[in-house]
Amino acid sequence: MATMIETKDLSFTYPAPEEGGRDTVALREVSLSIEKGSFVVVLGHNGSGKSTLAKTFNAVLLPAGGHVYVEGMDTLNEELLLAIRQRVGMVFQNPDNQIVANVVEEDVAFAPENLGVPTEEIRRRVDEALKAVGMFEFVKHAPHLLSGGQKQRIAIAGVIAMEPECIVLDEATAMLDPIGRQEVLSTVHRLNREKGITVVLITHHMNEAEDADRVIVMDDGRVAMDGTPKEVFVRAEELWSMGLTVPDTVALLYGLRQSGMDVPLDALTVDECADAICHAIPGK
Repeated sequence: MATMIETKDLSFTYPAPEEGGRDTVALREVSLSIEKGSFVVVLGHNGSGKSTLAKTFNAVLLPAGGHVYVEGMDTLNEELLLAIRQRVGMVFQNPDNQIVANVVEEDVAFAPENLGVPTEEIRRRVDEALKAVGMFEFVKHAPHLLSGGQKQRIAIAGVIAMEPECIVLDEATAMLDPIGRQEVLSTVHRLNREKGITVVLITHHMNEAEDADRVIVMDDGRVAMDGTPKEVFVRAEELWSMGLTVPDTVALLYGLRQSGMDVPLDALTVDECADAICHAIPGK
């Protein structure tokens, strides 16, 4: 499968906020590749480097060492930055950083207009994007009057309207209630499944990683784990040692194993977990 994003010995350091202070090393020679059409979740505690990594994917941050390639284009090449950002759309944790217009539909249309998309096509994209995030009824509203969660859906709609080849969501569900979070996840999963858009989801919600193709765990600026959700979450004790949690199903199965029940740890979904427990009960 073709590569969407690749990092080679990627390093990044935040300079000290004041003279004489210590610089903060956020990424330490990270090398990985993300395949086109995949759904990848990046996990990690605060300060692990996961958000810094996300911001290098569309050149919001440039490497201090090593390289980031988007479809083979080096983010250090200034002449390629527009093409890179057209291919990789970014959704940030704080939607106020992305909202630029005074009316919802104008905000969602902003990026396509700047890309020279025809007017009729912009109208279609705006309407579809707002419907996809459950915000079509707010098409004429002022974004600054919306709640934090509603603003985030508008920001996500603005990226969806660009129809990028890859969408990176940097803890974009953090400000949403459970229903809104599920709507956004369903949307990005559908975009991934039906349109083949590559999705990179940065999150601290472990349950959001259950349906991913791949899970990458960051710790102290390095890749600590990389595999399928089942391959990663069976390593519960290692995740806990890094200050992370595991899905509720894994925590339950781990507790049962500690009490002597022979159950697997890789039954991630509720149905899989229930089946595993039933099969482990004598006489069942």
